[in-house]
Amino acid sequence: MYSIPTKTFKLIVFMIMLALFSGGCGWNKVQPPKTVEIEQDKSQSVDQTAENSMDQDTVQNDEKGKDEQGSGPGKVQNNSIQGNEQNADSPESAVILINERGMTIEERFSVPSGFERVKVQEGSFEEYLRQLPLKPHGTEVKYYDGRIKPREVHEAVIDMDVGDRDLQQCADAVMRLRAEYLYMNGLYDKIHFNFTNGFRADYNKWVQGYRIYINNNTVRWIKETDYSTDYTSFRRYMDMVFAYAGTLSLSREMQPVSIEEMKIGDVFIKGGSPGHCVIVVDMAENGDSGEKLFMLAQSYMPAQDIHILKNPESENLSPWYSLDFSDQLATPEWIFTKDQLMRFAD
Repeated sequence: MYSIPTKTFKLIVFMIMLALFSGGCGWNKVQPPKTVEIEQDKSQSVDQTAENSMDQDTVQNDEKGKDEQGSGPGKVQNNSIQGNEQNADSPESAVILINERGMTIEERFSVPSGFERVKVQEGSFEEYLRQLPLKPHGTEVKYYDGRIKPREVHEAVIDMDVGDRDLQQCADAVMRLRAEYLYMNGLYDKIHFNFTNGFRADYNKWVQGYRIYINNNTVRWIKETDYSTDYTSFRRYMDMVFAYAGTLSLSREMQPVSIEEMKIGDVFIKGGSPGHCVIVVDMAENGDSGEKLFMLAQSYMPAQDIHILKNPESENLSPWYSLDFSDQLATPEWIFTKDQLMRFAD
């Protein structure tokens, strides 16, 4: 009788667990688990299980190839920019919007002629995204393990750690930016994300010393330590979210918004397997024509630096995109539709 080698059996079990609870850039769903709360339990922590298991990397091998081949978007975007007199055939026009010495999104990227950045409220999520720090001009996108991403799809790299595990992929990057803003403003009660199976992971519960444990398809909070809002603990919470949430769960938490009502912080998202998402990090408007521009950031698979995307359809406009695009929005590694724009509920 044939027996499955122990190592192979463990790998199969681990892959099944990830498929049940994870989202990545598009894991599938399961039914919501039963949720209970107890003070002590001898079950193994999800946090510990994920940390030990994710180091194996083998489960991620199937995803790595997607990054090199992308999705090959066609030329579908409308590149007509009202009031922009730049010559698309001029090499200089492709870099005129970039200030190589700028160290934030606002400082690094100017707006085209006739446009002004949309006004945002001081201290808002919109301002936070516009002021995100950038690594020096010319920095390459790196994977979590230090390898350089072979496809050059970016105009800049956001200066934020990616971690040393294959966790912070596409939806994870969006959740990270949102959570970092809320964390820095002490809005702990607003930091919460759902696992793909429906379990709600509230950071406010985490800071009280509770940790998330899993037994089969039952997820529960267990009191394990003292109250703490320490940043290291916050990052462990986010890694937990990254391991068990993804585009599918995130898309269910967000609300659809019309393309005409777009604002900074909105997200183009396709939930599922495969799935992907990108976040709007800046916007500008032409006062005469009313035309609007927007800028996008993403992570991808495997986990990698969050980066500002090039506009593959308009080199002279890049990294800006015109809101006046056709039914499809072509980004370097994914094509979205207008009805895939969504917004955080709170």
